[in-house]
Amino acid sequence: MLEHGGRLRAAAQRYGIPLSDWLDLSTGLAPEPWPVPAIPLDAWARLPEDDDGLAEAACACYGAAHALPVAGSQAAIQALPQLFAPGRVGVLAPSYAEHAQAWQRAGHRLVRLVAGDIEAQLDTLDVLVLANPNNPTGERFEPGQLLDWQARLEQRGGCLLVDEAFMDCTPDYSLAAYSQRPGLIVLRSFGKFFGLAGIRLGFVLAEAALLARLHGRLGPWTVGGPARVLGLQALGPASGAARERRARELQAAGERLAELLHMQGLPPAGGTALFQWVCTPAAVQWHDFLARRGILVRRFDQPASLRFGLPADEAGWQRLARALDDYQKESA
Repeated sequence: MLEHGGRLRAAAQRYGIPLSDWLDLSTGLAPEPWPVPAIPLDAWARLPEDDDGLAEAACACYGAAHALPVAGSQAAIQALPQLFAPGRVGVLAPSYAEHAQAWQRAGHRLVRLVAGDIEAQLDTLDVLVLANPNNPTGERFEPGQLLDWQARLEQRGGCLLVDEAFMDCTPDYSLAAYSQRPGLIVLRSFGKFFGLAGIRLGFVLAEAALLARLHGRLGPWTVGGPARVLGLQALGPASGAARERRARELQAAGERLAELLHMQGLPPAGGTALFQWVCTPAAVQWHDFLARRGILVRRFDQPASLRFGLPADEAGWQRLARALDDYQKESA
């Protein structure tokens, strides 16, 4: 199992700080969960049904032609490599590590690429996998560039897989509207933007034939009834204004976080509305210093860096600011 953010119980045990006393900034989730509607008893008591309109709601919300609901985009990340014959797969690095592991586990040959190498390597690949915006770097790819790469791959029977888990606040960069094209797969996450990671809901946007194959691989009832009810409510047209308001608020919060880090001598190298990424050779020291004060951030080894999520309230913002300031004073 790969390391991920959000392992708060492990941090609490290691540092001897009660769970309730932590400020968890390690996961890149919207800090305020979407209001959960009343869940009908039938959603708990009956088997889920695929014809409840959830796929159509996702298509309308994201602007896609076809969508398959899955138990979080992680379910698709693990299953999709099994649909392809073993080949040469380019994976953006650094990026969400589950992609590389899943393709390697399925017998594919991995080629780890930085963004600047993709153009030169593209014609040697069978599949290109990247996140847009990238996690943890926040790097964005222009839709025109991605569509050009997709067309070149598809001419040789190849495929472009774009993980848009952090796309909700920058929809102009999305390829959802083109996802019905052969050789293009787009993943969308529900839990990050809506702050409800525990619901385990995501969507695969692609041509209908590929979605049918993936559905067959995953089997029936992959998304539970309560998750489907919540997805229908949050993605439906009645929630459009609330989604737009949330996107604006998250964008503003992301900018505030970037400014705070910059003022404390930790200028972000990149980020999104939901997180900021800081490269620093002192990543280990920063991580430990904050953890000893009950603030959990995500640390990466390659390159040495930290990812900061958004505090949930003003008390959290002030607590983070004080801790950053204390480190600077103690290091002076």
